[in-house]
Amino acid sequence: MTDPRHILVVAHARRADTVEAADRVISALRAAGATPVLAEDDRDELAEVLPRCADLAVLGVDVPLHEIELAIVLGGDGTILRAAEMVRSGTAPVLGINMGHVGFLAESERDDMDEAVARVIARDYRVEERLALSVRVKDASGQVIYSTWALNEATVEKASRERMLEVVMEIDGRPLSSFGCDGVVIATPTGSTAYNFSAGGPIIWPTVEAISVVPLSAHALFAKPLVVGPEAAVAIEVLARTHGTGILWCDGRRSHELPPGARVVVRRSAEPVRLARLHPPAFTERLVQKFHLPVTGWRGPAGEVTA
Repeated sequence: MTDPRHILVVAHARRADTVEAADRVISALRAAGATPVLAEDDRDELAEVLPRCADLAVLGVDVPLHEIELAIVLGGDGTILRAAEMVRSGTAPVLGINMGHVGFLAESERDDMDEAVARVIARDYRVEERLALSVRVKDASGQVIYSTWALNEATVEKASRERMLEVVMEIDGRPLSSFGCDGVVIATPTGSTAYNFSAGGPIIWPTVEAISVVPLSAHALFAKPLVVGPEAAVAIEVLARTHGTGILWCDGRRSHELPPGARVVVRRSAEPVRLARLHPPAFTERLVQKFHLPVTGWRGPAGEVTA
């Protein structure tokens, strides 16, 4: 007798194409003898439009997290980040099938969904570990008052549109610069194509272990993006002279208010995020496809690196 296989399906019922995709994935998993599992909110929403989903297993109720083999995510990068949050305490990798627009974290597009599910069933995938961030907030006395994590980025931002945030930036316990700004983005290589990219930060290949630090609209002579080593500790302190408060955002999903005197300390997390991969790594090709980069005129033969 083979061990039961539990596959988490992360989707919501707000879009007709996502509902159709969830129906196909759930049917394929059941036909292969695997057990589809949903988060309770997802199950309830899908059951309203797909009544046969009402009897599906619920994560944390019927199936504990440690029994989840893999998470199949139907959506864009936001949904993939939500799934990474759901499996954070387990070992299940996340496989994204892009139902959105850019979908930089996704491994497959909607047209390849059936093949992707078949390969999951056959266990024909590899697992890639991505650097994640550990994020702690300390008050003026040094007490840790909040802790979380991030796959893409941790961002210290001004909470009020009309107020500037006054901060001091530290790397490995040494002050680097102090300035007024709209905020600071601290990103992983995975997140380098997200907010970091929009803010003018560098794109970092996923195989490079590094952390990017990008000031936002800083009033300073030295406010260029930085790339620091993966073991560096980056601290952003909201100075007491700041009028109002700041706010910490992690992956655009988790937030915490930052009063004057608060310090946000970001370093590499001991727990990486696991992504399931179906295709050989070709990050250059992914950049070209997702950003529609102009490569017309390239004369190199396919698959060969030319000097």
